[in-house]
Amino acid sequence: MKKIIVISLAFVALFSCKRDQEEKNEMVEVVEEALPEIIEEFGYILNDFKVIKDTIRSGETFGEILYRNHVDHPEIFKIAERAKDTFDIRKLVAGKPYTILAKKDTTEKAQVFIYEPNRIEYLIVDFRDSVHTKFGRKEVKIITKTASGVINSSLSEAMEAQGLNYILAHEMSDIYAWTIDFFHLQKGDKFKLIYEEKYIQDTIPVGIGAIKAAYFEHKEKPIYAFNFVTDSTKNTYDYYDEQAKTLRRQFLKAPLKFSRISSRYNPNRRIKYYGYKLKPHLGTDFAAPTGTPILSTANGTVIASTYNPANGNYVKIKHNATYTTQYLHMSKRKVRKGDFVKQGDVIGYIGMTGNTSGPHVCYRFWKNGKQVDPLREKLPSAEPIKESIKGQYMAYIEPIKTTLDQIPVKTEEMAMINE
Repeated sequence: MKKIIVISLAFVALFSCKRDQEEKNEMVEVVEEALPEIIEEFGYILNDFKVIKDTIRSGETFGEILYRNHVDHPEIFKIAERAKDTFDIRKLVAGKPYTILAKKDTTEKAQVFIYEPNRIEYLIVDFRDSVHTKFGRKEVKIITKTASGVINSSLSEAMEAQGLNYILAHEMSDIYAWTIDFFHLQKGDKFKLIYEEKYIQDTIPVGIGAIKAAYFEHKEKPIYAFNFVTDSTKNTYDYYDEQAKTLRRQFLKAPLKFSRISSRYNPNRRIKYYGYKLKPHLGTDFAAPTGTPILSTANGTVIASTYNPANGNYVKIKHNATYTTQYLHMSKRKVRKGDFVKQGDVIGYIGMTGNTSGPHVCYRFWKNGKQVDPLREKLPSAEPIKESIKGQYMAYIEPIKTTLDQIPVKTEEMAMINE
Protein backbone atom coordinates (compact mmCIF):
# COMPACT_ATOMS: atom_id res chain seq x y z
CA MET A 1 0.00 0.00 0.00
CA LYS A 2 2.81 2.40 0.97
CA LYS A 3 4.54 1.52 -2.29
CA ILE A 4 1.44 2.44 -4.28
CA ILE A 5 1.11 5.77 -2.41
CA VAL A 6 4.79 6.63 -3.05
CA ILE A 7 4.45 5.84 -6.75
CA SER A 8 1.27 7.95 -6.94
CA LEU A 9 2.92 10.88 -5.23
CA ALA A 10 5.91 10.60 -7.56
CA PHE A 11 3.61 10.59 -10.58
CA VAL A 12 1.72 13.63 -9.29
CA ALA A 13 5.00 15.44 -8.62
CA LEU A 14 6.30 14.58 -12.08
CA PHE A 15 3.05 15.71 -13.73
CA SER A 16 3.08 18.89 -11.65
CA CYS A 17 6.67 19.66 -12.66
CA LYS A 18 5.84 19.03 -16.29
CA ARG A 19 2.77 21.27 -16.06
CA ASP A 20 4.81 24.01 -14.31
CA GLN A 21 7.41 23.79 -17.07
CA GLU A 22 4.72 24.03 -19.77
CA GLU A 23 3.20 27.04 -18.01
CA LYS A 24 6.63 28.67 -17.86
CA ASN A 25 7.13 27.99 -21.57
CA GLU A 26 3.70 29.41 -22.29
CA MET A 27 4.52 32.48 -20.20
CA VAL A 28 7.80 32.99 -22.06
CA GLU A 29 6.02 32.69 -25.40
CA VAL A 30 3.38 35.22 -24.34
CA VAL A 31 6.07 37.70 -23.26
CA GLU A 32 7.88 37.30 -26.61
CA GLU A 33 4.69 37.93 -28.58
CA ALA A 34 3.93 41.01 -26.51
CA LEU A 35 7.26 42.70 -27.31
CA PRO A 36 6.52 45.87 -29.34
CA GLU A 37 7.88 46.26 -32.85
CA ILE A 38 10.78 48.71 -32.93
CA ILE A 39 9.90 51.54 -35.31
CA GLU A 40 12.77 53.72 -36.50
CA GLU A 41 12.47 56.83 -38.69
CA PHE A 42 14.61 59.92 -39.25
CA GLY A 43 17.29 58.27 -37.06
CA TYR A 44 15.03 58.08 -33.97
CA ILE A 45 13.33 55.14 -32.22
CA LEU A 46 9.75 56.35 -32.42
CA ASN A 47 8.70 53.98 -29.61
CA ASP A 48 10.54 56.29 -27.18
CA PHE A 49 8.28 59.26 -27.97
CA LYS A 50 4.73 60.34 -28.41
CA VAL A 51 4.63 60.81 -32.19
CA ILE A 52 2.47 63.58 -33.70
CA LYS A 53 2.28 63.79 -37.50
CA ASP A 54 0.54 66.71 -39.20
CA THR A 55 0.84 69.18 -42.07
CA ILE A 56 1.63 72.90 -42.04
CA ARG A 57 -1.58 74.90 -42.15
CA SER A 58 -1.99 78.11 -44.14
CA GLY A 59 -0.41 80.99 -42.20
CA GLU A 60 0.84 78.69 -39.43
CA THR A 61 4.24 79.45 -37.89
CA PHE A 62 6.99 77.38 -36.31
CA GLY A 63 6.31 79.08 -32.97
CA GLU A 64 2.59 78.26 -33.06
CA ILE A 65 3.31 74.58 -33.69
CA LEU A 66 5.76 74.32 -30.77
CA TYR A 67 3.53 76.31 -28.41
CA ARG A 68 0.62 74.00 -29.21
CA ASN A 69 2.92 71.15 -28.24
CA HIS A 70 3.74 72.60 -24.79
CA VAL A 71 6.93 74.57 -25.49
CA ASP A 72 6.95 78.03 -23.85
CA HIS A 73 7.64 81.24 -25.77
CA PRO A 74 11.11 82.00 -24.27
CA GLU A 75 12.32 78.51 -25.27
CA ILE A 76 10.75 78.85 -28.72
CA PHE A 77 12.69 82.10 -29.25
CA LYS A 78 15.94 80.41 -28.20
CA ILE A 79 15.31 77.45 -30.54
CA ALA A 80 14.52 79.77 -33.47
CA GLU A 81 17.69 81.83 -32.88
CA ARG A 82 19.91 78.74 -32.76
CA ALA A 83 18.30 77.17 -35.84
CA LYS A 84 18.27 80.22 -38.13
CA ASP A 85 21.83 79.71 -39.45
CA THR A 86 20.78 76.32 -40.84
CA PHE A 87 17.17 76.86 -41.81
CA ASP A 88 14.87 79.86 -42.04
CA ILE A 89 11.87 78.69 -39.99
CA ARG A 90 9.77 81.44 -41.58
CA LYS A 91 9.79 79.52 -44.86
CA LEU A 92 7.54 76.66 -43.79
CA VAL A 93 5.24 75.87 -46.72
CA ALA A 94 1.54 75.19 -46.20
CA GLY A 95 0.60 71.58 -46.96
CA LYS A 96 4.05 70.15 -46.23
CA PRO A 97 4.20 67.39 -43.57
CA TYR A 98 5.95 67.60 -40.23
CA THR A 99 6.52 65.29 -37.26
CA ILE A 100 6.71 66.21 -33.56
CA LEU A 101 8.49 63.81 -31.19
CA ALA A 102 7.18 64.58 -27.70
CA LYS A 103 7.79 63.24 -24.19
CA LYS A 104 5.76 60.17 -23.21
CA ASP A 105 4.94 61.62 -19.79
CA THR A 106 2.07 63.81 -18.62
CA THR A 107 3.67 66.98 -20.05
CA GLU A 108 3.75 65.64 -23.63
CA LYS A 109 6.27 68.40 -24.34
CA ALA A 110 7.77 68.53 -27.84
CA GLN A 111 11.42 67.44 -28.02
CA VAL A 112 12.12 67.23 -31.76
CA PHE A 113 10.60 68.97 -34.81
CA ILE A 114 11.03 67.30 -38.22
CA TYR A 115 9.96 69.17 -41.38
CA GLU A 116 9.69 67.54 -44.83
CA PRO A 117 9.96 70.11 -47.68
CA ASN A 118 9.66 67.23 -50.15
CA ARG A 119 9.24 63.46 -50.06
CA ILE A 120 12.98 62.74 -49.97
CA GLU A 121 14.60 65.47 -47.83
CA TYR A 122 13.86 66.44 -44.25
CA LEU A 123 15.10 68.91 -41.63
CA ILE A 124 15.52 67.98 -37.94
CA VAL A 125 15.45 70.54 -35.12
CA ASP A 126 16.33 68.64 -31.93
CA PHE A 127 16.03 70.71 -28.73
CA ARG A 128 16.10 68.06 -25.99
CA ASP A 129 19.27 69.35 -24.31
CA SER A 130 20.82 71.98 -26.56
CA VAL A 131 19.53 72.93 -30.01
CA HIS A 132 20.83 70.83 -32.93
CA THR A 133 19.75 71.05 -36.57
CA LYS A 134 20.44 68.56 -39.31
CA PHE A 135 19.37 67.92 -42.90
CA GLY A 136 18.71 64.35 -43.93
CA ARG A 137 17.63 62.31 -46.96
CA LYS A 138 15.52 59.20 -47.06
CA GLU A 139 17.05 56.20 -48.77
CA VAL A 140 16.10 56.27 -52.45
CA LYS A 141 15.95 53.13 -54.55
CA ILE A 142 16.35 53.59 -58.32
CA ILE A 143 14.65 51.12 -60.65
CA THR A 144 15.25 51.05 -64.41
CA LYS A 145 12.03 50.82 -66.41
CA THR A 146 10.96 50.78 -70.05
CA ALA A 147 8.01 52.38 -71.82
CA SER A 148 6.65 52.81 -75.33
CA GLY A 149 3.68 54.19 -77.19
CA VAL A 150 2.10 55.40 -80.42
CA ILE A 151 1.13 59.04 -81.04
CA ASN A 152 -2.53 59.64 -81.90
CA SER A 153 -2.67 63.33 -81.04
CA SER A 154 0.20 64.46 -78.77
CA LEU A 155 3.15 62.99 -76.89
CA SER A 156 1.69 63.86 -73.47
CA GLU A 157 -1.66 62.19 -74.31
CA ALA A 158 0.12 59.08 -75.61
CA MET A 159 2.07 58.83 -72.35
CA GLU A 160 -1.04 59.46 -70.27
CA ALA A 161 -2.73 56.56 -72.10
CA GLN A 162 0.11 54.31 -70.90
CA GLY A 163 -0.22 55.57 -67.31
CA LEU A 164 3.25 57.13 -67.48
CA ASN A 165 4.51 60.04 -65.39
CA TYR A 166 3.78 63.31 -67.24
CA ILE A 167 7.35 64.49 -66.47
CA LEU A 168 8.60 61.97 -69.05
CA ALA A 169 6.88 63.97 -71.80
CA HIS A 170 8.68 67.13 -70.68
CA GLU A 171 12.03 65.29 -70.48
CA MET A 172 11.58 63.86 -73.98
CA SER A 173 10.63 67.25 -75.37
CA ASP A 174 13.91 68.58 -73.93
CA ILE A 175 15.97 65.73 -75.39
CA TYR A 176 14.50 66.13 -78.88
CA ALA A 177 13.94 69.91 -78.72
CA TRP A 178 16.53 70.51 -81.45
CA THR A 179 15.54 67.69 -83.82
CA ILE A 180 11.75 67.22 -83.64
CA ASP A 181 9.01 69.82 -84.04
CA PHE A 182 6.61 68.65 -81.33
CA PHE A 183 3.93 70.99 -82.69
CA HIS A 184 3.76 68.91 -85.87
CA LEU A 185 3.85 65.30 -84.71
CA GLN A 186 2.11 62.87 -87.03
CA LYS A 187 -0.43 60.23 -86.11
CA GLY A 188 1.46 56.94 -85.96
CA ASP A 189 4.74 58.40 -84.68
CA LYS A 190 6.26 56.04 -82.08
CA PHE A 191 8.45 56.31 -79.01
CA LYS A 192 10.42 54.00 -76.71
CA LEU A 193 12.18 54.80 -73.45
CA ILE A 194 14.62 53.34 -70.96
CA TYR A 195 14.39 55.49 -67.84
CA GLU A 196 14.92 55.52 -64.08
CA GLU A 197 12.18 55.88 -61.47
CA LYS A 198 12.91 56.73 -57.83
CA TYR A 199 11.25 55.02 -54.85
CA ILE A 200 11.36 55.36 -51.08
CA GLN A 201 10.38 52.45 -48.82
CA ASP A 202 10.59 50.30 -51.99
CA THR A 203 7.02 51.06 -53.10
CA ILE A 204 6.42 54.83 -52.92
CA PRO A 205 7.37 56.61 -56.20
CA VAL A 206 9.08 59.97 -55.65
CA GLY A 207 10.04 61.08 -59.12
CA ILE A 208 11.78 60.34 -62.39
CA GLY A 209 15.54 59.92 -62.66
CA ALA A 210 17.56 60.07 -65.86
CA ILE A 211 16.29 58.96 -69.26
CA LYS A 212 19.08 56.54 -70.20
CA ALA A 213 18.00 56.08 -73.81
CA ALA A 214 15.15 57.03 -76.12
CA TYR A 215 13.85 56.20 -79.58
CA PHE A 216 11.45 58.42 -81.49
CA GLU A 217 10.11 57.51 -84.91
CA HIS A 218 8.90 60.71 -86.59
CA LYS A 219 7.57 60.62 -90.16
CA GLU A 220 8.90 57.03 -90.31
CA LYS A 221 12.41 58.29 -89.55
CA PRO A 222 14.01 56.73 -86.42
CA ILE A 223 15.94 59.06 -84.10
CA TYR A 224 17.94 57.49 -81.26
CA ALA A 225 19.13 59.32 -78.16
CA PHE A 226 21.63 57.91 -75.65
CA ASN A 227 22.58 59.65 -72.41
CA PHE A 228 26.39 59.67 -72.19
CA VAL A 229 28.73 61.29 -69.67
CA THR A 230 31.51 63.03 -71.60
CA ASP A 231 33.39 64.30 -68.52
CA SER A 232 32.97 62.31 -65.30
CA THR A 233 34.92 64.86 -63.22
CA LYS A 234 32.38 67.58 -64.06
CA ASN A 235 29.42 65.19 -64.54
CA THR A 236 28.97 66.65 -68.03
CA TYR A 237 26.55 64.65 -70.18
CA ASP A 238 24.52 65.02 -73.33
CA TYR A 239 22.41 62.96 -75.73
CA TYR A 240 23.88 61.49 -78.91
CA ASP A 241 22.49 59.25 -81.64
CA GLU A 242 23.64 55.78 -82.75
CA GLN A 243 26.39 57.34 -84.88
CA ALA A 244 27.72 59.48 -81.99
CA LYS A 245 26.25 62.67 -83.48
CA THR A 246 24.86 65.19 -81.00
CA LEU A 247 21.11 65.82 -80.98
CA ARG A 248 21.72 69.36 -79.80
CA ARG A 249 21.50 72.33 -82.16
CA GLN A 250 22.50 75.92 -81.70
CA PHE A 251 18.78 76.82 -81.65
CA LEU A 252 15.70 75.26 -80.09
CA LYS A 253 12.86 74.49 -82.49
CA ALA A 254 10.49 76.73 -80.53
CA PRO A 255 10.55 79.29 -77.69
CA LEU A 256 7.92 77.33 -75.70
CA LYS A 257 7.94 73.81 -74.32
CA PHE A 258 4.33 72.99 -75.20
CA SER A 259 2.09 75.07 -77.42
CA ARG A 260 0.63 75.20 -80.91
CA ILE A 261 1.47 77.28 -83.96
CA SER A 262 -1.42 79.67 -84.54
CA SER A 263 0.13 81.51 -87.48
CA ARG A 264 3.16 80.60 -89.59
CA TYR A 265 5.79 82.78 -91.24
CA ASN A 266 4.23 84.01 -94.50
CA PRO A 267 5.80 86.88 -96.50
CA ASN A 268 2.90 86.73 -99.02
CA ARG A 269 0.03 86.92 -96.54
CA ARG A 270 -3.07 88.84 -97.65
CA ILE A 271 -5.90 89.60 -95.19
CA LYS A 272 -9.55 90.07 -96.20
CA TYR A 273 -10.10 92.74 -93.50
CA TYR A 274 -7.46 94.92 -95.19
CA GLY A 275 -8.93 94.42 -98.67
CA TYR A 276 -6.53 91.56 -99.46
CA LYS A 277 -3.59 93.93 -99.47
CA LEU A 278 -0.19 92.36 -98.96
CA LYS A 279 0.44 92.14 -95.19
CA PRO A 280 3.52 89.92 -94.71
CA HIS A 281 3.74 87.96 -91.47
CA LEU A 282 7.45 87.71 -90.78
CA GLY A 283 7.18 85.76 -87.53
CA THR A 284 5.85 82.46 -86.25
CA ASP A 285 3.06 82.71 -83.67
CA PHE A 286 2.98 80.19 -80.83
CA ALA A 287 -0.30 80.29 -78.90
CA ALA A 288 -0.32 79.41 -75.19
CA PRO A 289 -2.06 80.52 -71.98
CA THR A 290 -1.10 83.88 -70.49
CA GLY A 291 1.85 83.48 -68.11
CA THR A 292 3.47 80.56 -69.97
CA PRO A 293 7.30 80.95 -69.80
CA ILE A 294 9.03 82.06 -73.01
CA LEU A 295 12.52 80.60 -73.56
CA SER A 296 15.56 81.97 -75.34
CA THR A 297 16.17 79.59 -78.24
CA ALA A 298 19.97 80.02 -78.07
CA ASN A 299 22.78 81.66 -76.11
CA GLY A 300 23.14 85.36 -76.72
CA THR A 301 23.06 88.96 -75.50
CA VAL A 302 19.84 90.94 -75.02
CA ILE A 303 20.01 93.97 -77.34
CA ALA A 304 16.45 95.21 -76.64
CA SER A 305 13.96 94.73 -73.82
CA THR A 306 11.25 97.34 -74.17
CA TYR A 307 7.68 98.18 -75.26
CA ASN A 308 6.02 99.73 -78.30
CA PRO A 309 2.36 99.91 -79.34
CA ALA A 310 2.64 97.30 -82.13
CA ASN A 311 4.96 94.71 -80.53
CA GLY A 312 3.88 95.23 -76.92
CA ASN A 313 6.49 94.02 -74.45
CA TYR A 314 9.28 92.40 -76.47
CA VAL A 315 12.84 91.11 -76.17
CA LYS A 316 15.45 90.92 -78.91
CA ILE A 317 18.59 88.77 -78.61
CA LYS A 318 21.75 88.83 -80.73
CA HIS A 319 23.28 85.34 -80.79
CA ASN A 320 26.28 85.94 -83.05
CA ALA A 321 27.22 87.81 -86.21
CA THR A 322 24.72 85.70 -88.20
CA TYR A 323 21.62 85.13 -86.05
CA THR A 324 19.22 87.36 -84.06
CA THR A 325 15.83 86.48 -82.54
CA GLN A 326 12.89 88.51 -81.23
CA TYR A 327 9.94 87.62 -78.95
CA LEU A 328 6.81 89.81 -79.05
CA HIS A 329 3.58 90.48 -77.05
CA MET A 330 4.89 89.41 -73.63
CA SER A 331 2.82 90.04 -70.50
CA LYS A 332 6.08 90.57 -68.61
CA ARG A 333 9.78 90.78 -69.53
CA LYS A 334 12.29 89.01 -67.28
CA VAL A 335 15.58 90.27 -68.80
CA ARG A 336 17.20 93.64 -69.43
CA LYS A 337 19.24 95.09 -72.27
CA GLY A 338 22.84 93.89 -71.94
CA ASP A 339 21.98 90.63 -70.11
CA PHE A 340 23.62 87.44 -71.35
CA VAL A 341 21.15 84.56 -71.61
CA LYS A 342 21.65 80.86 -72.16
CA GLN A 343 19.62 78.56 -74.35
CA GLY A 344 16.43 77.61 -72.48
CA ASP A 345 16.54 80.56 -70.04
CA VAL A 346 13.15 82.14 -69.29
CA ILE A 347 13.18 85.66 -70.78
CA GLY A 348 9.51 86.58 -70.33
CA TYR A 349 5.93 85.30 -70.23
CA ILE A 350 3.09 84.89 -72.74
CA GLY A 351 0.70 87.83 -72.89
CA MET A 352 -1.49 90.00 -75.14
CA THR A 353 0.36 93.32 -75.16
CA GLY A 354 0.60 95.36 -78.35
CA ASN A 355 -1.33 94.63 -81.54
CA THR A 356 -2.71 91.14 -80.90
CA SER A 357 -6.08 89.40 -80.53
CA GLY A 358 -5.04 86.53 -78.26
CA PRO A 359 -2.29 85.29 -75.92
CA HIS A 360 0.75 84.16 -77.91
CA VAL A 361 4.39 84.93 -78.66
CA CYS A 362 5.39 86.11 -82.13
CA TYR A 363 8.84 84.58 -82.68
CA ARG A 364 10.99 86.36 -85.26
CA PHE A 365 14.27 85.11 -86.65
CA TRP A 366 17.01 87.00 -88.53
CA LYS A 367 19.81 85.44 -90.56
CA ASN A 368 22.45 87.85 -91.88
CA GLY A 369 20.07 90.77 -91.23
CA LYS A 370 17.12 89.24 -93.12
CA GLN A 371 14.01 87.78 -91.49
CA VAL A 372 13.56 84.11 -92.39
CA ASP A 373 11.35 81.17 -91.41
CA PRO A 374 13.23 79.36 -88.57
CA LEU A 375 11.23 76.16 -89.14
CA ARG A 376 12.65 75.88 -92.66
CA GLU A 377 16.23 76.78 -91.76
CA LYS A 378 18.83 74.03 -91.50
CA LEU A 379 20.39 75.22 -88.26
CA PRO A 380 23.95 74.31 -87.23
CA SER A 381 24.67 71.55 -84.68
CA ALA A 382 26.45 72.04 -81.40
CA GLU A 383 29.87 70.51 -80.70
CA PRO A 384 30.15 66.80 -81.64
CA ILE A 385 31.48 64.12 -79.30
CA LYS A 386 35.28 64.07 -79.02
CA GLU A 387 37.04 61.57 -81.27
CA SER A 388 39.11 60.37 -78.29
CA ILE A 389 36.00 58.96 -76.55
CA LYS A 390 33.93 57.99 -79.59
CA GLY A 391 35.01 54.32 -79.38
CA GLN A 392 34.11 54.23 -75.69
CA TYR A 393 30.69 55.69 -76.53
CA MET A 394 29.95 53.13 -79.26
CA ALA A 395 30.83 50.25 -76.92
CA TYR A 396 28.66 51.77 -74.15
CA ILE A 397 25.50 52.14 -76.26
CA GLU A 398 25.67 48.72 -77.98
CA PRO A 399 23.82 46.70 -75.27
CA ILE A 400 21.48 49.62 -74.51
CA LYS A 401 20.48 49.90 -78.17
CA THR A 402 19.78 46.16 -78.28
CA THR A 403 17.47 46.50 -75.27
CA LEU A 404 15.78 49.56 -76.79
CA ASP A 405 15.18 47.80 -80.13
CA GLN A 406 13.58 44.82 -78.35
CA ILE A 407 10.97 46.90 -76.48
CA PRO A 408 7.58 46.23 -78.10
CA VAL A 409 5.63 49.34 -79.06
CA LYS A 410 2.54 49.49 -76.85
CA THR A 411 -0.68 50.90 -78.28
CA GLU A 412 -3.55 52.46 -76.35
CA GLU A 413 -5.63 49.31 -76.95
CA MET A 414 -2.88 47.15 -75.39
CA ALA A 415 -2.76 49.45 -72.37
CA MET A 416 -6.54 49.13 -71.85
CA ILE A 417 -6.29 45.31 -72.00
CA ASN A 418 -3.49 45.31 -69.39
CA GLU A 419 -5.62 47.42 -67.07
